[in-house]
Formats: sequence, structure tokens, C-alpha cells
Amino acid sequence: MPKQNSNASTLSSLKGERIAKWLARAGIASRRNVEKLIVEGKVFLNHQKVMQPATFVKDTDHIQVNGKLISFKEQPRLWRYHKPVGLITTHKDPEGRPTVFNSLPTTMPRVISIGRLDLNSEGLLLLTNNGHLARQLELPSNHWIRRYRVRVFGTIVQDKLDQLKNGITIKRIRYAPIIAKIDSQKGINTWLTVSLQEGRNREIRRIMQHFDLQVNRLIRIAYGPFQLGSLPKNAIDEVTRKALKEQIGKLTTPTGKN
Repeated sequence: MPKQNSNASTLSSLKGERIAKWLARAGIASRRNVEKLIVEGKVFLNHQKVMQPATFVKDTDHIQVNGKLISFKEQPRLWRYHKPVGLITTHKDPEGRPTVFNSLPTTMPRVISIGRLDLNSEGLLLLTNNGHLARQLELPSNHWIRRYRVRVFGTIVQDKLDQLKNGITIKRIRYAPIIAKIDSQKGINTWLTVSLQEGRNREIRRIMQHFDLQVNRLIRIAYGPFQLGSLPKNAIDEVTRKALKEQIGKLTTPTGKN
């Protein structure tokens, strides 16, 4: 058996990588959208139109999408973006709603988001030109904390929120441990700071609803070591190459855990 696995690995290395995965890793589009581009006849390999997603490629191949040569020579870059309420984190929306990517400066290269913020959420959104970097920074094994300021309609006591430290199951969905602290209460509105690692879709809203609290404002203020700080709404700021290199290096060591 070990010999067969070794042979299979060698064969895979010789064949290369499926073109949909390769282009997704290059940050062109998701694998599904790459497959759509192939069907539309917009992807060429060594000057020949690609006919099926199962086509294998290598970094040395000549690959074009919409007439543009794609390569991995561009250095990975990372930006902090202050997403306002009312934008969705997707490149195209069937309903025609405004997107994060349509709001970016025209001088920006094509970028993808690291995680998402829903339509009614705001705050820090990390953007990168590199699909591999995006997946690396999203890995749960990084133990990176996502931190939010959350305003809820309703009141609650700290002891009840402390139940979240051991995780919670809601409607058969198990949520990982969460740290939630009361910052202030005024009338029937309460401000919380919520820290979590998992970051499931609408996780905070669903958990607050479980406590009969309605989220009326949700602001992400940190994603791992990257902070929103004083970045104005709809503004974008590139992380320096030195800072990016330092943080990526920490991901492979225990000291990189937050």
C-alpha cells in the first residue's frame, strides 16, 4: 500500500494541478466561477482553449483568462478595509446590490476577501490579491481571534454570557467557546465586546437571538493581529510587507496563537 500511495503522489506531481484549483489559488475566482469561465471559453492553456475543468496545469504553463496572462510572480499583498453597512462581500450579486469590490478604488488589483461580513455588518475586512494567502489566514488552526463590538436591543447579565465560554449548542448546531463581555448598558441597549475563533455565518446574531437579544449594530474591530483602529469607513490601507511577513511567519509557531 505505501508504494501505491507513493506512485499516486508522483503521478499527481507529474500531471500538475487541476486548472480550476490553480486559478482559484492565483486569486482569479472561486473554483466554481473558474469552471463557468471555462464553459464560456474564456480560459486558454498554452494558446489552446480549455474545454474541461479536469485539465491539469503547472506553474510553467502559459495560462490566460479573458486574454490576460496569469502568473504567481506578483507578491502576496494584504489590505485592511473598513466595510460600511449596506455592502455585500461578493464579486457579483444576482440582486444587483452594491458590493465591497465595486466600492474599491479603480487602482486596486483584483482582490478577494478573507472571511466575510454580511450586509448589515461593518468594520474590518481583510483583502488580498492571493488566494493561497486568503485560505491560510482563514484556517481555524491559526487560533486567530475575531473581535467585535456588538450593540444589542435588550439587557443581559454577565453571568449568563459567561455560559458561552464552554461553547453552546443552538438548534443542533454546536458553537465553539466565545468570550462576551458587557461594556455598557443604557436603557434597553447594551454594548458588548465579543471574541471568537470560529466565525460561522451569522454566528453572533444567532447566539444573541438565543438570549432574546436583537443585534442592531455589529462592528468587527480585529481579525487576529490586524486591527480596525481609526481607519475611516470605506477607507482602505495596505499592510506593509514587513508586517505581513512577520504575521505569516508566526502562523507556523506556537507564539502565533492569539
